[in-house]
Amino acid sequence: MAEITPRDLLLLPNLISYTRLPLGILFPFVADRPLPALAVLAAAGFSDMLDGWVARSSRHATATGAVIDPLCDKAFALAVMLTLVVQGRIPGWGVVALLTREILQLPLVLWIGLSPRFRGARLSVARANIPGKAATVVQFAAVLAALIWPAALSATLWAAGVAGVVSGLSYWNRQIRHMQGQREA
Repeated sequence: MAEITPRDLLLLPNLISYTRLPLGILFPFVADRPLPALAVLAAAGFSDMLDGWVARSSRHATATGAVIDPLCDKAFALAVMLTLVVQGRIPGWGVVALLTREILQLPLVLWIGLSPRFRGARLSVARANIPGKAATVVQFAAVLAALIWPAALSATLWAAGVAGVVSGLSYWNRQIRHMQGQREA
């Protein structure tokens, strides 16, 4: 298993990932203006695509980056969600719908991370998969609805909840199959 190293923190793909942190700080200041808010969302989305492409094409895909990228994603998403909730653009139940995937992933991460039985087991939850990417797209659609098309908000929040359940369960399924394969090896 590859190690997470401090040296890798300054690789270009990770530096690109870090740009989502100041964008998350900026979002509350522009959220009430559709074009600047959309520009911040677009910049964050672009940085998320770019960091992965740079990591793969420059052969700088590392275990450190596999942790940094989703952490920066979650920090940015949290800033956006908190802003929209505080502004009254997303109802409380909508936050639960948007966080369904993370709510389902958390017990799995804790189970693997804290259980002595799995000490040293490789956690495969962090790797994106198709249901996870689909859930992200639907979450993004819900944020767009909150910003520019409130009439579609309820439907997109429900879709985000369903996509989150499918994605969360797929992560559980993949991790369990991965651990069974490690035991058989």
